[in-house]
Amino acid sequence: MNRTESREAAFKLLYSIQISPDESLQEQIDLFIDSEEILDNEAITYINDIVKGVSENNADIEKQISENIKKDWTIARISKVDLTLLKIGIYEILYTDTPFKVVVNEVVKIAKKYGDDSSGAFINGVLASIIEKNNIT
Repeated sequence: MNRTESREAAFKLLYSIQISPDESLQEQIDLFIDSEEILDNEAITYINDIVKGVSENNADIEKQISENIKKDWTIARISKVDLTLLKIGIYEILYTDTPFKVVVNEVVKIAKKYGDDSSGAFINGVLASIIEKNNIT
């Protein structure tokens, strides 16, 4: 499983957690990995890192989103697909050493696959604003 596929798997898991956050985070991760029959250790590590990282930094990530969307918008107005992808993108941009151009490209690609017609442009715009405001090069 390559990094793109791992990122998409992490998206699916985070999305499902937002829809039904009933069980413990680790239980949900383990169930997802088992149900998707993911055997690649690198992919398992990546998925764990992304899901736990987003969860642990959720308050800061949501603050970043709130500060970088239109003034008359709230996080509640953002679709769960777009919100999940924004969280992954922001986490990877701010908390990992993955190049931001790679993150933006792949998150937008997933948005075009799972979101609506405007998802890619919306996510690209919010992430671009975060990159600029945080002086990331």
